Amino acid sequence: MSGRLGEVAGHLATTRELGLVIGAMRAIAAARSREARNCLDSVRAYAETLGTAIGEALALLPEAQYPEVPAGGDRRHLVLALCAEQGFVGGFNERVLESAGACLGAAGAQLWVLGERGATVAAERGLRPAWSAPMIAHPDEMSALAGRMADALYARLGDGTPTRVSLVHAQPGEAGRQPVLTRTLLPFDYRRFPASHRHSSPAVTLAPARLVAGLAEEYVYAELCEALMLSFAAENEARMQAMVAARGNVERRSADLLAEYRRVRQDEITDEIIELSAARL
Repeated sequence: MSGRLGEVAGHLATTRELGLVIGAMRAIAAARSREARNCLDSVRAYAETLGTAIGEALALLPEAQYPEVPAGGDRRHLVLALCAEQGFVGGFNERVLESAGACLGAAGAQLWVLGERGATVAAERGLRPAWSAPMIAHPDEMSALAGRMADALYARLGDGTPTRVSLVHAQPGEAGRQPVLTRTLLPFDYRRFPASHRHSSPAVTLAPARLVAGLAEEYVYAELCEALMLSFAAENEARMQAMVAARGNVERRSADLLAEYRRVRQDEITDEIIELSAARL
């Protein structure tokens, strides 16, 4: 085999191996996205239970002691953007950070970023996160990371720096694009949970005001869990789409190399025939 033929054959073999790797990455991304979607039902059921408990706890308070609904106005803003930890996700991080940047508008706003790749893209866009952490790489890591995020948020709120927290994350979508959602996480809006009107009050061991505050914190934790699962599912969905596009490119490249291999091989066979014919003459 000549040098040129060997070179083309080597490229062809490498391209085919790359196609196998891309197929495996697509399968892993699909499995992780499916796992995240399966976790969402339990997370949402937990949040729904907490919402019911908040309504029942609110009914224990005299109306004059109901938690105040936060008013609008100038507030120090903290924006938490959930980005991708790993690569091959197309424009996923750019879309999330674009929405986060739109929320930052006011002077003094802080950006927090989850995901190593997201932090890199943020730096490229001139955004400097005040806090960052790795995004989950598997659904089993959701609870621990949500707990860390909640602790960090309440510690920062305790310092009196931000008074409003917005959560920016993608969710699984249709037609090959994951929509980005922006929602207010804090201050907590109790209006979402109407006070229960059940005839018998539940037995409690905590003061009603303390119970309501504790349930609200737990609900914020549930919201963080839901956002992590949605973002993780969307990230892997974006990776699946990137792998589909990459697989198409690899298949086209493989077809080109195969055609070139056949052409080079045919040229060598022709040259050999000519040499044999010349030798006989």
